[in-house]
Amino acid sequence: MQEDDPMPKHDTIDPELVRELAKLVTETGLSEIEVEKGDLRIRVARRLEPVSVQVAAPAPMPVAAVAAPVPSGPGAAPAPERGRAHPGAVPSPMVGTAYRRPSPDAKPFVEVGSRVEVGDKLLLIEAMKTFNEIVAPRAGTVSALFVEDGQPVEFGEALLTIE
Repeated sequence: MQEDDPMPKHDTIDPELVRELAKLVTETGLSEIEVEKGDLRIRVARRLEPVSVQVAAPAPMPVAAVAAPVPSGPGAAPAPERGRAHPGAVPSPMVGTAYRRPSPDAKPFVEVGSRVEVGDKLLLIEAMKTFNEIVAPRAGTVSALFVEDGQPVEFGEALLTIE
């Protein structure tokens, strides 16, 4: 190759840009990202497995503490603290918007009292226009729900409890 020859197409991809995009995908919880500039297009994607959360065996707890309604409004506990201490709590794996039903006119995935098996869909969390399924990490009965349809959630915030 002579020095005045243009660079081959495969050398125009900046490996550092690809690394930064991959890092961005991981940090934001996205499943893929694509950037385009001129005739160059880079798509970075990762295969998402269903979210499964491992929690230690539940410790005995008074039933009233589990079934008590969650306070909301002024003076209520901050959202991330609701139910977090319960050993059956299913925490949010990301920041986003929680949806308890697949569409506005559909029935919720689960309600208090619903029996779930490992891998059953509990709710969806939308983050950056991507819907992420939150699945049951263990079999049991949903004993409390801490989020409403369309409610913003934080990383680690208790979404519900399974006993």
